[in-house]
Amino acid sequence: MRRSLSQYLTVTGTYWGFTLSDGALRILVLFHFFKLGYSPFTLALLFLMYEVAGIIANLGGGWLATRFGIPRMLLLGIAMQILGLMFLSYLDPTFGPVLSVIWVVVAQGIAGLAKDITKTASKSAIKVVEIDEGEGLFRWVAWFTGSKNAMKGVGFFLGGVMLTTIGFRGGLLLMAGLLGLLAVLVVFTLPSKLGAGVSSRTIKELFSKSSAVNTIALARIFLFGARDTWFVVALPVFLYANGWSFWKVGGFLALWTMLYGLVQGMAPAIMRMTNTTPVSWTSRVGWAVALALALIGISICMIIKMDVSLLITGLLVFGVFFAMNSSLHSFLIVAYAGSKKAAEDIGFYYAANAVGRLAGTFLSGFLYHQGGLLACLAGSALFLIITALMVARLPQLET
Repeated sequence: MRRSLSQYLTVTGTYWGFTLSDGALRILVLFHFFKLGYSPFTLALLFLMYEVAGIIANLGGGWLATRFGIPRMLLLGIAMQILGLMFLSYLDPTFGPVLSVIWVVVAQGIAGLAKDITKTASKSAIKVVEIDEGEGLFRWVAWFTGSKNAMKGVGFFLGGVMLTTIGFRGGLLLMAGLLGLLAVLVVFTLPSKLGAGVSSRTIKELFSKSSAVNTIALARIFLFGARDTWFVVALPVFLYANGWSFWKVGGFLALWTMLYGLVQGMAPAIMRMTNTTPVSWTSRVGWAVALALALIGISICMIIKMDVSLLITGLLVFGVFFAMNSSLHSFLIVAYAGSKKAAEDIGFYYAANAVGRLAGTFLSGFLYHQGGLLACLAGSALFLIITALMVARLPQLET
């Protein structure tokens, strides 16, 4: 148990550091190019390759982690993130708009590969180290996922700080150096074959998942597509258009993400307080329906009166329900994943997560351009209704 806990903490700490850089990078790119006059739709396009690369990384990362071991995939993810940061740091102000967009898209693609290879390897480690099972597993998954998202929120804030203090290129180089130290930690603390096993030998075998894994993956597409439809581009641009400074916008995104991470970490305790369990059908469907109703309520309020303070309050409430759903889904995929190929199942699931983010990122720019924030909220609400229907179809877990 002590050795498993040590490995779990090493993986968690490594993922924290990586996530800080990932959150900071998003804010650096978003605000740097927004200041240069890029439209909301163009900003969305800058992040599309990041999500496309995430789909590939999750599918390939799960297979590679099973074949070569989790620590090697962590090192690959960190190395690719350093490469992406260094590549982006060579973006020259004299580049024309077309070359600048291409340069950023390529860098974001590298970062997307890095992010999801690291995520798949890190979350697979929870299953592999066998800390606990049942609701104990839910507690470990919830804490890991929640603390990671809290770190991402801190990363959003640090991105704004670095952009203001040391600039775009300085921030990129600083993060690359710190990630190099994380790589050293992984090399000296984790056994190289941790999580290695017999990987799938064909594409058909790789995609032959249980119905439970397929269903929770489909639900994840719509869950995260719903969030990113309003979160990635629409909300930051809307707030800035309503008089908020870059500091305030970045601060709210950081606050929302940290709140989301905090609630994720507290999900097991909240379950106990509400007398529900992560394995019950009523619990997972109830939380999904509550999330959809929360966003529908926000949309109705915005139709009646477009009030920024009311929107912010509503989104904070929404964040609590979203965190509970996300935490439940993260537990369910680890619980449903086959122990012999857990990394592959989890990689498949997070590939679906990246598909959802890809759709949400595109819709965030497109719908905002077509109909403003209300159009984004409407699209998000539709996705959440579909999520609830998918979750209702999941098979019962053994208690």
